[in-house]
Amino acid sequence: MTTVQRMIDPELTGTACIITGDLLETIHAKTAHGLIRESKRFEIVGVIDNKAANRDAGEVLDGQYRNIPILSSIAQLIEKNGNRPEYAIIGMATKGGILPPSLYPVISEVLSHGIHIVNGLHQPLSGISELSDLAKKNEAILYDIRKPKPFEDLHFWDGKIQEVNCLKIGVLGTDCSIGKRTTTKLLNNALNQAGIKSEMIFTGQTGWLQGTKYGFIFDATPNDFIPGELENAMYSCWKNEQPEVMLIEGQASLKNPGGPCGSEFIVSGRLDGVILQHHPIRTHYSNLEYFPATIPDALEDVKIIELLGCDTWALTVNTADMTAAQISASKEDLATRSGLPVVSPLVDGMGGLVEVIKRKMIKV
Repeated sequence: MTTVQRMIDPELTGTACIITGDLLETIHAKTAHGLIRESKRFEIVGVIDNKAANRDAGEVLDGQYRNIPILSSIAQLIEKNGNRPEYAIIGMATKGGILPPSLYPVISEVLSHGIHIVNGLHQPLSGISELSDLAKKNEAILYDIRKPKPFEDLHFWDGKIQEVNCLKIGVLGTDCSIGKRTTTKLLNNALNQAGIKSEMIFTGQTGWLQGTKYGFIFDATPNDFIPGELENAMYSCWKNEQPEVMLIEGQASLKNPGGPCGSEFIVSGRLDGVILQHHPIRTHYSNLEYFPATIPDALEDVKIIELLGCDTWALTVNTADMTAAQISASKEDLATRSGLPVVSPLVDGMGGLVEVIKRKMIKV
């Protein structure tokens, strides 16, 4: 019998491949990119992407070999590895969060091998009879992890965040799909490597898929419960782990009209500081390129953050599609005008941000 598993399930782990719908080399496969970089929940054994086939996924992503082969089909992956993965993860975003018909054959082939599907799209696959019937026939499970929690498991904000006695830092951005989670994850790892006990709060499905222990899926949560779910995740993390630093993964951006977000993190999470991620050469909001609104200067977001009662501690730069000269000039310009440290996480590493946080810890 096919079942649907709620997302908060620590038992969900094992070998997995990633389905990217031939989008691995695009911004739309950011879930896949995160899992290729790191996953403590799943052992990633391959990627299904016809356009990028016969290469290593790490080398395609950032030039770093990770022994994750890219194949054209699940059959080829099984033949190469000698066995089937336990799970197949849908690793890309689609328009409207709906599974396009073009992916039905790929999903069907996976299910025909009895491989469970982990689905982070908005559309539950369990509601597609063609796929749910096939899953049942092959004793595969459809895990629709973006389904909202049952009402009785949701939390209202009640003020217990005041008991959380550690540095609480939000990694926010000037747009969607700008690398907030990647920066949060890299910084969390760097802090722990530097001997500073740090925990990350995930707010999207990819963070959970990577194995982050505490958090909630922001856009699968009814609006009235977002402050409470954020507070509960942060409080639970503090109570159980007692970290010195807590990093909260931001969502969307403060001024993106298609997804204004960030004030909840600052106000309900009682943040001590913000690291603001920006893409200097991106002019229009992600997926709203047709809309007559341009991304404002990052310093406008710094002002908004201040008005919300918080300080920006550093700016981070997404360098996708930028030349070395552009990166250098943009960092110098932002640093001069803001007076803040400016770091490019994927170029500079996280040492600069670790030092910023160390100084803040001394002041506290």
